[in-house]
Amino acid sequence: MAVMAKGKLTKDEARVAKKFWPKLRRVLGRIPFAGDLLAAYYCALDPNTPLRAKTILMAALAYFIMPVDMIPDFIALLGFTDDATVLFMALSQVRQHIRPEHRERARAYLTKV
Repeated sequence: MAVMAKGKLTKDEARVAKKFWPKLRRVLGRIPFAGDLLAAYYCALDPNTPLRAKTILMAALAYFIMPVDMIPDFIALLGFTDDATVLFMALSQVRQHIRPEHRERARAYLTKV
């Protein structure tokens, strides 16, 4: 089981590394949960984040960047509700690992864009 989880994490990390920033830049003005999304991203990349938390966060970030999901992102008002739901479910499981510095990095990025 741990080997399968590690393989999934590796795939999610590769997908997120390649597609997270382009997708975020494309949709930034349309998602009210950008701060939480970025804090999750920075937490997932933090080497001090436990593997279980990293796996949960990477899965949520990978869902965010998927081109096809439960509710297509282009649908007005509803498009990102499934992404927000997945993210907030992940955050509720790993909240204790998202440190103030992750949130500060998220705020810093959002204030400069």
